[in-house]
Amino acid sequence: MAAAVTSGPSGDTSAGADLIPVTVLTGYLGAGKTTLLNRILSEQHGRKYAVIINEFGELGVDNDLVVDTDEEVFEMNNGCVCCTVRGDLIRIVGGLMKRRDKFDGIIIETTGLANPAPVAQTFFIDEGVRARTRLDAIVTVVDAKHVLARLDDSHEAEDQIAFADVIVLNKTDLVTPQELADVEGRIRKINRFAVIHRTERAALPIAQILNQGAFDLARVLEREPDFLEDDAHEHNDDVTSVSFEVEQPIDPEKFNAWIGVLLADKGPDLLRTKGILSYQGDDRRFAFQAVHMIADGDFIGPWKVGEPRRSRIVFIGRNLNRPQLRRGFESCQAGPVS
Repeated sequence: MAAAVTSGPSGDTSAGADLIPVTVLTGYLGAGKTTLLNRILSEQHGRKYAVIINEFGELGVDNDLVVDTDEEVFEMNNGCVCCTVRGDLIRIVGGLMKRRDKFDGIIIETTGLANPAPVAQTFFIDEGVRARTRLDAIVTVVDAKHVLARLDDSHEAEDQIAFADVIVLNKTDLVTPQELADVEGRIRKINRFAVIHRTERAALPIAQILNQGAFDLARVLEREPDFLEDDAHEHNDDVTSVSFEVEQPIDPEKFNAWIGVLLADKGPDLLRTKGILSYQGDDRRFAFQAVHMIADGDFIGPWKVGEPRRSRIVFIGRNLNRPQLRRGFESCQAGPVS
């Protein structure tokens, strides 16, 4: 299905001032999208945003990694927002329109395997969504440490850069000046128009991210003449996700020993690892995250009253051995394993 849309340089229609601005936050697995989202939600900017989070996996974890906030957060998991759950996106946005006065904008954080083009396409081909929203910008977070490898083995990584209006070149502290220059050169070969911001831990003024009026439909159509055709999107079949959940508390020493060996041995195939853990003897939730062999973790606040203290972990990568990963995670429990 094709749609005819008139657009100025910013993607606004003639009634753009009355439309809800939408920011699509994308980037490959582990680039730092959730870190940037947390900065947006934590900063005192005087605006309220409805947040839509999409995950690639059976169990939702990203929603727990988002800071506690007054914003409305919607989670879509077990599918990619650019394909299988696109209908959910239209439904959620449609529901938000009924409470237009409750927020100033919408932020969509896509899964790391999403091509942003079909996501952006939604705001033009669906009449109900198009009549009420304005695609403000596609913001792509790029991992300066791993992006060159991802560009060689993942067309999604290239698509995310190609369609970006704003690029947050993150983790610049993990590369040398020459490596950073090489990365920027590669990015510019793909997209010569996007504004590039160099960051560590996605730290930059929110004014450089939101309300940019940067989405240019004419430029997108120049690159992708079929952009407004409602076609299916396909992923690399070799990237899969497995997720596990246990009820017994986790022994931190067992977990650290297991995950350390696992990342050292299988790190190249583990594009993204993330989990919310209930440590034995601690009332706080522990968030664990890793990209290949680089791991990080910290406590992110107490468990909510009445909330089941189950530990969840998600692996996204290649050549994942589900039984082996399950046994390893279950062996980290502090109590007896059933």
